[in-house]
Amino acid sequence: MDFPIYLVPIIFFGLVILISSFFIVKQQTAAVIERFGRYQSIRHSGLQIKIPLVDRIAGKLSLKIQQLDVIVETKTLDDVFVRLKVSVQYMVIKEKVYDAFYKLDYPHEQITSYVFDVVRAEVPKMKLDDVFVRKDDIAIAVKSELNDAMMDYGYDIIKTLVTDIDPDAQVKAAMNRINASEREKIAAQYEGDAQRILIVEKAKAEAESKRLQGQGIADQRREIARGLEESVEVLNRVGINSQEASALIVVTQHYDTLQSIGEETNSNLILLPNSPQAGSDMLNNMVASFTASNQIGEAMKNAKKKNDDK
Repeated sequence: MDFPIYLVPIIFFGLVILISSFFIVKQQTAAVIERFGRYQSIRHSGLQIKIPLVDRIAGKLSLKIQQLDVIVETKTLDDVFVRLKVSVQYMVIKEKVYDAFYKLDYPHEQITSYVFDVVRAEVPKMKLDDVFVRKDDIAIAVKSELNDAMMDYGYDIIKTLVTDIDPDAQVKAAMNRINASEREKIAAQYEGDAQRILIVEKAKAEAESKRLQGQGIADQRREIARGLEESVEVLNRVGINSQEASALIVVTQHYDTLQSIGEETNSNLILLPNSPQAGSDMLNNMVASFTASNQIGEAMKNAKKKNDDK
């Protein structure tokens, strides 16, 4: 018995209808089923079945977190135009797929409109520097406004971020110049402080050096005086009086000085007087001077004594 050939199209058509009644929904996806154009049900991930020719898949919505980047250009309180990039992370609420699918045709445009509205309401209240500092406040304001508006449409705003703030090129150049000038000012202050410290320390070192030098000279003169005193005492023992002894010591030092100058071959110092009879003349003059000085001293003492007696 031969198989009726006319049944082949019928069987084929039946298989097609049977196969078309099955469909697969991917993970983190929701499928909206309509029956004769009317909402019927929402199907989630897995193998699903529908009535062929009666039910149809009206659309599918992703339940994953999505991101929309919105570029907004606005003006700050100090009249600077700035471009802000606001990144909005959102997702369809699993329990509100119906609202997300039927109440809102273009969610991206809706979110963009709210972002523009909030940013252009908040940024004009701030100066440019405050925009950089308070960008988190702007993001929070955008998220709060979007949450209130988009929740009714089945969308949950996970997070909003102000990811970029781009002022006009001339403004950025001016800000860089201000920053560079401020840093140069700080560097100059540090350099000035360093130089001041060096000057102070150098002055302290010089003062200490002068103090030590003065102390050394004082000690030297003290020792010289002590040596002169001892020399005068020695000369007194051999019958030379104090005036003659002092003159002799000065002359001796004069010759010692001449000897020291003679030992320096490259010295340009000239000591006057330096004739051969200079030593004898110096000795006589000093003895006469000391004698006259003592006579004047004795006369003043006698005059004072007479005055006291009267």
